[in-house]
Amino acid sequence: MTKLLDGISARRVPTERLTVNVLERTGTDDTDDTAGPVVLFVHGNVSSSLFWQQAMLDLPAGYRAMAVDLRGFGDTDPAPVDATRGLRDYADDLRALIAELELGKVHLVGWSMGGGVLMQYLLDAPSTVASLTLMAPVSPFGFGGTKGLDGELCHPRGAGSGGGTGNPEFVSRLAKRDTSDESPLSPRSVLRAHYVKPGTRLGPEDAYVDSMLSTRLGDDHYPGTFASTDDWPGVLPGERGVLNAMAPTHFRIADLSGVTPKPPILWIRGTDDVIVSDTSLYDFGYLGRLGAVPGWPGEEQWPPQPMIAQTRAVLDGYGAYQEVVIEDAGHGPHLDKPDEFNRALHAHLASV
Repeated sequence: MTKLLDGISARRVPTERLTVNVLERTGTDDTDDTAGPVVLFVHGNVSSSLFWQQAMLDLPAGYRAMAVDLRGFGDTDPAPVDATRGLRDYADDLRALIAELELGKVHLVGWSMGGGVLMQYLLDAPSTVASLTLMAPVSPFGFGGTKGLDGELCHPRGAGSGGGTGNPEFVSRLAKRDTSDESPLSPRSVLRAHYVKPGTRLGPEDAYVDSMLSTRLGDDHYPGTFASTDDWPGVLPGERGVLNAMAPTHFRIADLSGVTPKPPILWIRGTDDVIVSDTSLYDFGYLGRLGAVPGWPGEEQWPPQPMIAQTRAVLDGYGAYQEVVIEDAGHGPHLDKPDEFNRALHAHLASV
């Protein structure tokens, strides 16, 4: 592991499923931050635990701060992703890690895809969750190809979602380990323009780019497999890899009302998120409306996916949640508005 901040250490933990890379806050001479309630941070797509380091260091004393690399990211084993299980491969890996380290009940914090992983984890193992924080989470109806608050499929086979939606030039630049900003589709440019609100000063930017470049590529990883179709927009989800794990044909959490017990949920999002949004620049429905993808079937058949509204509808059914909206923040409020993010997270943790 490279690019660690002072006060952060890394280790690889063998579990019954795979060996997982974990970051931990090491504490100081005055505090013991290796004990106390565990706060476990889970990253999103095309990233790793490195994105959480400052948030870990900013936690109040007395919490044990940890962050995990999901399979195929960072220094965790590159085990293949069975997308037919939705995000459950990742959720099951977390359960195995928590059991191996005997962490007991944990406070879970998930970003983007990591938020979807934690929704699945909550559904499967609610008794092990002390609290849940979802930051810019993927919709509970997956990413792309749905409409309405109930996540109705725009196409019966999930067209417009999955591995075929990954941008080929972006994937190519990941493969070449491109650290430049010469193209708007280089990892560094995407980080600056889409992970945060443009103009944000990112601190250890090179560490974030390294994190993105740790993404394993291919059919079993990012972006995954796909099939072609004559129907708009021309791609169907496959059964392997990261983006297919978020396809609405594989990942769908329509109802959390029956979860027992119900740990409190904090939902944090930025007003200027262009990735998880009701007008996402990564959603074919919105791109079609803009005219960026020719042949759009129109608003009735294929509107932009209402990602925020879908998440709110499912959380309304759950009940025990708070929504915090951070102004002038993008997809990663912990990066571009850390004070506001920390204020909300720390209050949430203290309330449990």
